[in-house]
Amino acid sequence: MNPGIGTDARGRPGASVIVVGGGVTGLSSAWWLARSGVDVLVIDKGIVGWEASGRNGGGCTHYQSALFHEEQRLWPLMDELLGYPTEYRRERIIFATTEPLLRIYQSIGETIGRLGYEWDLLDGDAVRERVPLAGDSALGGIHLKVGGHANPQRTVQAYAWAIQDLGGRILQHTPVRAIRMAGGKVTGIETSAGVLGCDHLVLAAGPQTGRLMATIGIDVPLAVARAEMIVTEPVPLMPIGGVDGEGIYGRQTLRGNLAYGGGPHEWIELPEDGEMLSRPSTPLLGHLARRLRQLLPKAGHVRVIRSWAGLIENTPDGRPIVERLAEPSNLTLCIMSSVGFGLSPATGHAIRDLVIDGACSFTDIAKYNLARFAGIPADWAAQKGWKARPLETAT
Repeated sequence: MNPGIGTDARGRPGASVIVVGGGVTGLSSAWWLARSGVDVLVIDKGIVGWEASGRNGGGCTHYQSALFHEEQRLWPLMDELLGYPTEYRRERIIFATTEPLLRIYQSIGETIGRLGYEWDLLDGDAVRERVPLAGDSALGGIHLKVGGHANPQRTVQAYAWAIQDLGGRILQHTPVRAIRMAGGKVTGIETSAGVLGCDHLVLAAGPQTGRLMATIGIDVPLAVARAEMIVTEPVPLMPIGGVDGEGIYGRQTLRGNLAYGGGPHEWIELPEDGEMLSRPSTPLLGHLARRLRQLLPKAGHVRVIRSWAGLIENTPDGRPIVERLAEPSNLTLCIMSSVGFGLSPATGHAIRDLVIDGACSFTDIAKYNLARFAGIPADWAAQKGWKARPLETAT
């Protein structure tokens, strides 16, 4: 037995609560549980935050989510609560170079206002004042006095260190093969390190979630896509680092790099456990770079110095699944459908409540149940045009 794994309440290798998935959702859930004194073990097939959680646009402005108010309450507190930096910065600019997009962004601002948060409508000159890298084509946009962005790599590491500071454990490079059950309850998981027991299982395994739930006969409809990001060489810092528009999203790092993603999904087949992704495809990276140049033309001369491709899971309606199941009643399911990073402080709080108290204490998440997909046809993804192709993996 790995001496770092520990044991569950019955003395088996494992923990009282096992969290499968070392992305931000699983890490936040484990941190909230550890804060409540729960014996918790996080297990991941690779390195924590290695896929979408550690490499994304860093946005923290999910105004359409039932978790939005808690997201906004918590982010300004996270550095202090975790004890490590996330590089969180409040506020965000979203601007357009076409009238249709400008109308869409104005409606976003109006929604933010109805939720009780401040925002300003900007004309082109106001955009250029706040976003010096924008060009003459900027027609206008919105300045959100809420939301913002954080550094995904820093945030993942902060969660992981904070969990360990509280006595939680993290087991990396350990793929989970199946869920084990007896008497209608989860008893543990089968892993590459052997069978690990638990009293409660939190499944936050991203794209792998459907495959694992199938081992206990529960269908979770998911499609898997490859998300891509580019990072440029540094440019002078803008007053507000979180700038979106033209259908792309991202942020300027504190060093000055522009880190951006967005664009057409590459629908793919899920690779086998442990297989590494190939590098992003040149055509899609070129498409993303062109759109970033359209958004920020005064940065059009800078070079792309890094790129990344990772996997994200998508539910049929694009909304998360966050639920403590009725059967088995000791399994809590969390699938964020591509919006996990920014919501992670609030999602972890919700998972903590579901595991310990049986219900979320701060908002109604009933609409995020799995039952809404009952009876969905097996070819639902094909009907939506989400055509998967075999995924090339690194050699």
